[in-house]
Amino acid sequence: MPDAASVPGPGRSADPLPDSDPVTEPIGLRLPPDPVWEEIARAITFATAYERLWTPGPRGGSWFAGGRLNLSVNCLDRHLPARRDQVAIHWEGEPGDRVSLTYGELYEQVLALTRALHALGVRPGDRVGLHLGWLPETVVAMLACVRLGAVHTLIPVPLPTEALADRIADLELRILFTQDGAWRRGAVLPLKARADEALAAASSVQHLIVVRRTGMDVPWFDGDRWYHDLVAGTRGRHRRADPPSVLVPAQHPVCTISLANRGGHPVSVLHGTATMLAGALAVHRLLDPSGVFWCAGEVSWTLTQFHGIYGPLASGATAVMCEGTLDVPSRDRAWQIIERYAVESLVTTPSVVRTMRGWARELPPRSRPPSLGRVTTAGEPMDAELSQWLLEALGAGVLDVADGWGQLELGGIVRLTGLRGESLPDCGLDVVDPDGRSVGVGEPGEIVLRKPWPSTMVGIEGPGAPNIDRHWTRHPGGYATGDLAERTGPDAIAFLGRTDDVVSISGQLVALQEVRQVLAGHPQVAQVDVTWRKDQELGRALIATVCLRGGACAPGTDQDYDAVAVELMETVREVLGGLARPRSIVFLDRFGDELSRAERALAIADLARPDREGPRLITWAQVLAAAGHTD
Repeated sequence: MPDAASVPGPGRSADPLPDSDPVTEPIGLRLPPDPVWEEIARAITFATAYERLWTPGPRGGSWFAGGRLNLSVNCLDRHLPARRDQVAIHWEGEPGDRVSLTYGELYEQVLALTRALHALGVRPGDRVGLHLGWLPETVVAMLACVRLGAVHTLIPVPLPTEALADRIADLELRILFTQDGAWRRGAVLPLKARADEALAAASSVQHLIVVRRTGMDVPWFDGDRWYHDLVAGTRGRHRRADPPSVLVPAQHPVCTISLANRGGHPVSVLHGTATMLAGALAVHRLLDPSGVFWCAGEVSWTLTQFHGIYGPLASGATAVMCEGTLDVPSRDRAWQIIERYAVESLVTTPSVVRTMRGWARELPPRSRPPSLGRVTTAGEPMDAELSQWLLEALGAGVLDVADGWGQLELGGIVRLTGLRGESLPDCGLDVVDPDGRSVGVGEPGEIVLRKPWPSTMVGIEGPGAPNIDRHWTRHPGGYATGDLAERTGPDAIAFLGRTDDVVSISGQLVALQEVRQVLAGHPQVAQVDVTWRKDQELGRALIATVCLRGGACAPGTDQDYDAVAVELMETVREVLGGLARPRSIVFLDRFGDELSRAERALAIADLARPDREGPRLITWAQVLAAAGHTD
């Protein structure tokens, strides 16, 4: 069996964290991990037992030295003796079609696709892109990849063609999965057509595997293969011998996650097999040990992959999955799903909850879903008012409402608050000042982890990698998260934002520098800045402040600001996707130098009130006044 950890894939030059040069790398964490991780590790099936739980070293050290395993085996094979006929996945599509797969059925589908991918030459370390929405085939493809030791990447379905092409080029994929089309709010997104255009400049992709979802006509090219034909060719009289499940080292990459650009450069992080699984199991055993679990989020979201798929399946639970958005076919779809599948635990973002709260005002009163016992939000801060609405609307006062904090780099959720007497293993969370000293109650600072966390990234790729490395250099002996917080009590903190130029929108990270670059490239824009403000629907929303070429931007000038604002917002959406689209465009007559960027951002956010329609026209004098600046 090949040592899959030593096979990064064709053309790859990943920076594997634990094996980096100790002379040039930052020092590792000084404290050992919480001993509870030994207990959690016993829930993982290792084909070769690990010799040591954690080994100190550069950055976060290394985990499960000597251990070898297969993630697909942990999610499927080991459950078959007792759970072959138990439902593993309840899935429903946006048009209303539904599928339930038992562990036995899911296992057979994964074996069939594994045979097909192996026949196409997929081997350990090869990169496979999944440009797929929430489909059963998406889960099958993930599990088939990890069965072969291949590294998968979920690519967001809403990505416009240009952004998709950039993502594919960065990843250097061998295989790309896509769909003929994807349902989205009653419309069909032409995924195959977008993939064809994006692949025009991608020389690494050898095969495009297409899932027939909508039945729409699509162009066909050399190397294109229908998913159903590919799988059918491995069954019946055409069946080949099953390739062995590849046993990989504990930190062998299972997937890559693309982050918002750091310093204007793309970067992806790699998560390890046993390390990611340990974090996912730790979270799942608290949120829903063995019941019906639903993570209501995009399948490309890291929390969905780790806590909505791998965590439940490795735990032998039943996972609920749904295609499309929660307002199609009707705005009570979330309530219907909870009741139909007797969901016991729900994980989603505060943005989704805010949207549900808005819909609830227009819906007839509904009784509490009797099965639901716990709702956990993650991806962005949860405010007390929204938490109270959840408690009353979905729990009739008896619901557990938990708030999760974590990061993509850390493999999802790391801290859970609101659970009754339960908690995740201690990560040594601290809030420190710029000199690394712990702050007191009422003081702000940066969140630092003092203890190792297993699901922390195991590798970095891309020109933005040095920026990620600062997690370990900013405060030696700790992991600097880049998140700002204020201590509100001995064990309580309030999250304030980020130290870098990245903001979480609906649970997804958006790099403000990327948005600035797109807007600055517009021919009518002379100067631009992008910041954010609180938003009732999204939690946070972007504001773009623009000074146009060829004259001042102020009331009374001859300019169709509405048309320009729409064009600028659509330009960002077409290049970066909908979440990066500014919710407000502010037209400014000039950018003065009397204020810092932070002071200017606060003043403009105050002036760009969300209750006003259309573009805002303001002057620099108004910005100075809002900032309290006097000559």
